[in-house]
Amino acid sequence: MNQDELKALVGQAALQYVVPGQIVGVGTGSTVNKFIEALASMKDQIKGAVSSSEASTARLKALGIPVLDSNEVVELAVYIDGADEINGQGHMVKGGGAALTREKIVAAQSKVFVCIADESKLVSVLGAFPVPVEVIPMSSARIMAQFASMGGQAQVRMKDGQALVTDNGQHILDVKGLQITDPVAFEAQVSQWPGVVTVGVFAYQKAHVCLLGTSAGVKTLKF
Repeated sequence: MNQDELKALVGQAALQYVVPGQIVGVGTGSTVNKFIEALASMKDQIKGAVSSSEASTARLKALGIPVLDSNEVVELAVYIDGADEINGQGHMVKGGGAALTREKIVAAQSKVFVCIADESKLVSVLGAFPVPVEVIPMSSARIMAQFASMGGQAQVRMKDGQALVTDNGQHILDVKGLQITDPVAFEAQVSQWPGVVTVGVFAYQKAHVCLLGTSAGVKTLKF
């Protein structure tokens, strides 16, 4: 199976975690897009969705799935999202799709986080994928220097020749060269730096379940 087929497989498998009559938290990215397509098949069984990005909101609405503001919802039964990396404890690197801040907000209000990914995303140590960090633009140079002192090389994510602007009006630094052996400590440390909006390590909001697409089918990991 190619990567696209694996994504479709885990997107479909995630439907079993959607609670009928409830509101579902929906992430962002190419794997989640497959889940959104699958979710349309049971849209009459759910109250709607809380979305982590403008892109996912547009996709959900196009399929006739109501999208609610996260402030209107006290708690979500489940949040379904992808990951750029996930380790054996359920800690993840996320933010390749630039939606990490809203993803972390929706994850925090969800009882269960189901990560959907293909087997290439499973790693023993986080950090081979450049770690996204959403920052307030005036802090970029100083935060890049702080990462350099840790052995990381950070650069501003670009789009069409200029700094990418997130849904929140901020910039993203992508940090290479890190080996994150203690994701909880790393997330806590970097989150304290002035100017950091969100670090793309999800250790406090880790996955409870990972549906991993493999050539042998969907493998379920529980943390």
